[in-house]
Amino acid sequence: MSCKEIVRRLSDLLEGALEPAVFDRLSRHLEYCEHCRAIVDTTRHTIRFYCDTEPLPLPDDVQGSLDRALADKLTHR
Repeated sequence: MSCKEIVRRLSDLLEGALEPAVFDRLSRHLEYCEHCRAIVDTTRHTIRFYCDTEPLPLPDDVQGSLDRALADKLTHR
């Protein structure tokens, strides 16, 4: 399995949605590829960090701008 394929399948790996044969190939690649292991670990830690935090409120001017842009998009469909 190539490093490029690891990145393409990263989401499925982290969601536990890989077929067993693909998971085995990916696991073997991660055993010797420090670069891909770092990508997987960093992504896993980033997801865990953001899932454990509360979203910050948007500043009023940003929220207003987003609301206007969305309303404009919806009326000009």
